[in-house]
Order: sequence, then structure tokens, then C-alpha cells
Amino acid sequence: MRVAEINRKTAETDIQLKINLDGRGIADVSSGSPFLDHMLTLFARHGGFDLTLRCAGDMEVDAHHTTEDIGICLGKAFLSALGDRVGITRYADTTLPMDEALILSAVDISGRGYYADEFNIMRERVGEFDTELVSEFFAAFARCAELTLHVRQLAGRNAHHIIEGAFKSVARSLRAAVALDTRFSDSIPSTKGVI
Repeated sequence: MRVAEINRKTAETDIQLKINLDGRGIADVSSGSPFLDHMLTLFARHGGFDLTLRCAGDMEVDAHHTTEDIGICLGKAFLSALGDRVGITRYADTTLPMDEALILSAVDISGRGYYADEFNIMRERVGEFDTELVSEFFAAFARCAELTLHVRQLAGRNAHHIIEGAFKSVARSLRAAVALDTRFSDSIPSTKGVI
């Protein structure tokens, strides 16, 4: 099984995270941010990942450190769980509708951390959550998971729908990218022979 656990403590956050890439989409998360918990639960469900998370962060400041540090830990756990990457599909993309919102995500498990997005979120906050933290989360995740991730908002007005669509789309792209390809079960999906 492709499972990893990360424990990370800083002056700003204390995080325990466990992920199973071959799970059933079961989430048990407590980040201190109800909206982020909602997004991480969707991420686990649509990715087919079992995710356990406990985070005590400096939410009295704001959700920035918590959100970014969870992205860091999730990325590191994801990288560790992938192991040598033998037999993975590697590339995937998903165009996902969420009511009026339409989100495209594309991933390459490349060994190179890179993130790019295009969002047009008209609200600064959804509940207590700053919408700009969506980019911070995915950037930290992509960097620490050593993968290339692009996310584009193709349509949408409702901030909640746009962000939810992004988390679902990315999860489904990751699910497809980490899937094992039985035709190439004993090789790394690169002409270099290494990722």
C-alpha cells in the first residue's frame, strides 16, 4: 500500500497527517478552519485517498500559516507515498463542472515542483477563509509533492463553487495520475528512466 505519515511542528503550526493513496476516500480532518476541512474532505473523497489530519495553528492571526503548512505536509506525504513511482500513469487532467463554475486541472508527476493557476474569484472570503489561500495551498502542495500542477477557472461566479470545483478537479486529476498502469507495471513513465 502507498501510505505515508508526516509530523511537522513549527512556531506557527503543529500538524499530524497520514495519507493512503489507495484508499476509499475516507477523511478525518481537523484543521481549525471549517471551510478548509470541507475542501480537504472533498479532496480525499474525489481522489480516493484516505486522509487523516490534525492541525493546531495560529488561527488567531489568520488561516495563512495553517493552510500553507497543511499544503506542505500533504505534498511531502504524497511524495513519500508515491515511492519510486514505478507503474504510475503520471499525467492526467480533469475538467469539472460545479454548477455554474467550470474548472480545469492538469497534473504531471514530474519530479519538478511547479504550480500555475488562473482564478477570478470575486469575493475575498468564503466564511472565515481568505480566497487567496487557495493558491497558497496548491502551490505549497505542488512544490513539496514535486509535481507540476495547473488549475484554471474556465467559468464561474460563486466563490464557494469555484474553490470546491478546484479541489475536486485537482483530486480527480491526482487520482488518475497516481493510478497504476498495468501495461507498464514494472517501469517508470519517463524516457530518462527516473522521475
